[in-house]
Formats: sequence, structure tokens, C-alpha cells
Amino acid sequence: MRMKTWGIVLGTAVLVLMLAACGGGNASTGGSSNGSGGGGDDKIVIGFSLDTLQEERWERDRDLFVERAKELGAEVNVQSANSDDAKQIAQAENLISQGVDVLVVVPHNADAAAAIVEKAHAAGIKVLSYDRLIKNSDVDLYVSFDNERVGEMQAQAIVEAAPAGKYVYIGGSDTDNNAHLFKQGAFNILQPKIDAGEIEIVYDQWTKDWNPANALANMENALTANNNDIDAVVAANDGTAGGVIQALTAQGLAGKIPVSGQDAELAAAQRIVEGTQTMTVYKPIRELARTSAELAVKMAKGEEIETDNTVNNAKIDVPSILLDPIAVTKDNMDDTIIADGFHSREDVYKNVE
Repeated sequence: MRMKTWGIVLGTAVLVLMLAACGGGNASTGGSSNGSGGGGDDKIVIGFSLDTLQEERWERDRDLFVERAKELGAEVNVQSANSDDAKQIAQAENLISQGVDVLVVVPHNADAAAAIVEKAHAAGIKVLSYDRLIKNSDVDLYVSFDNERVGEMQAQAIVEAAPAGKYVYIGGSDTDNNAHLFKQGAFNILQPKIDAGEIEIVYDQWTKDWNPANALANMENALTANNNDIDAVVAANDGTAGGVIQALTAQGLAGKIPVSGQDAELAAAQRIVEGTQTMTVYKPIRELARTSAELAVKMAKGEEIETDNTVNNAKIDVPSILLDPIAVTKDNMDDTIIADGFHSREDVYKNVE
């Protein structure tokens, strides 16, 4: 909901006194309406609160979301918190105070972001949780991928490359609910082999803020603790995979130990065709961003959203739309990432052709 205020500006103190004597001078406040803004301005304004824009992936989300929203006649106010919980909450409060019609949030911290939902609802603004679930809240809609399936794809690819041996798990940020889903999915595949004594998890660590430098440090620790005797690495995304592979390269092990990833970043696609990364999980971000923009506009208009899924966020079963991820290896790179125009063939293969 947006509010417009029209004030009467008085030129001189004398005029103020004259008006006061006549009983005039009260400011006039225009009305407002839900969904399409007040004062006759029909343009929908969407607040888009992002955890970070430090990764290639999130820049793509932003651009695709804004592009689709504009096609639908909506305006998008984008804020990025640089992985700072307090900053994200403050930015969301600012968007709420501006009277956006709907709020779309990529939370840095799944639990801390519940405060954003509460503040938005107090102002009559609905919240769409984008890609990452906001926990312990009454969030209105969740749009993402089947993130447990993502983890299963990662582990399955690594198990096929290394059916037995010593495994390292390099997770994402502990504050991101998706990181827990990726790990759950991975261990859906790994646990039976662990129980059978075929696989041993020799190192298991989260990566603070998904920072590749932290993943590098984790992998260095894993190598040191095991005297480089490691057979496989399940890394939760391409950024952490990059840190892992940097550590392996320093020990002359890059390309000898299978490593998973996620997000289909260009650097990861290049590593896959070069042979240092085994796979990535391609999540068609264009579909996610455009679908979310379309739904955000519907929510702003007060239209009903139909969903086939719900995901429990520890408080409610959140109406959810879950899109399908795609496992990508060297074998299907051309048929997936490149065929979709996500990256050009020239860019992906530039170091090997």
C-alpha cells in the first residue's frame, strides 16, 4: 500500500497568521488503495530484498526478475544486504515504509528474516520467499526448486564417480535453510553407503556465508587432517566447489578427486569441461525469476495463487511452487546450459578449444 500526501506550502509568516485567523491551513492527505497504489497511480511497486549480489547467480536473478516485472508494468525496488542480517531487516523496513505493494525476499538468515514477514504483514504487505525459505513465519508464498532433490543429484553424481572411500562434505551457509535441504538430499544418497561401510565421511563442515574463501579453508583443513587421503567431495554449490578445487590444485589433486557443485556458474561450467569439477546442478533461473515476478504482481493485485505443494517452515505449511533442477556433467553440457543460452559455447569451452 502506498500513501501520497499533498501539503500546502505557505510563502510567508504573515500569510500563515491570516489563514489561521480564517480557520484554514490544514494539510490534505490523499487516500490509498491496496494492490495498485494510491492517488490514481496504478503502477505496482515490488520490493526485492536480496541477501547478496556478490555472486554471478544473484545478479542474473535480479536482472531477469526486473525484466519480467517491467514487462508486466510493475516497478521493482532492489536492495542487497551483503549477507548482513541487520542490514537486510533495515532495508526491508525501508521498502515497507515506502509502501511497496508486495515484498520479495531472498533471506540471508532463514530465521532472522521472520521479522521481515511480521513487519510487512503489520503494514498489510504480502511476502514471497524467493528461492530460500523464510522459517518460523507466516510467509505467504515460497517459490524455489526441489532443493532436497538438488542434494540428491550432487551426491548421486559423486557416488557414481567414486563408489567407495573417504568423503568430504562442504556445505553451504548454516543460516540458509536451503543449505540444510541440500545436505539432507545428499545424505539420502550417502547414508545407506555409510551404513554399509562403503563410504566414510572424514570431514563435514558448513561454509559461512557461502564464501568460497571459507570453503577453501575448510578443504585445506580436510586435506591436512587426512594427509590428502580423500576420495571424493560433495560441495554444496559452485562457489564452494571453486574453493575446494583451489585447495586440491595446490596439492596436485585437481581432476583426480570428483567434486560436485550447483548453480551452473560460468567458472564451474568451464571447470567441468576442463575436468576439475564433476558436475553442477542447473536450476533454470530464468523460469524461477520470471515465474516469481508474475506471482508477485498477482499477489499485489490480490489475485488468488494456486499451488500444488506446501513446505513446512517450522510454523506453517507454506504454499509453495517448486521447479525442477537439472544435473549437468560434461556429457550434457551442450544440451542443457548452452542450449538454453545460459552460457555461450565459446565462453564455456574457451580454455579447452
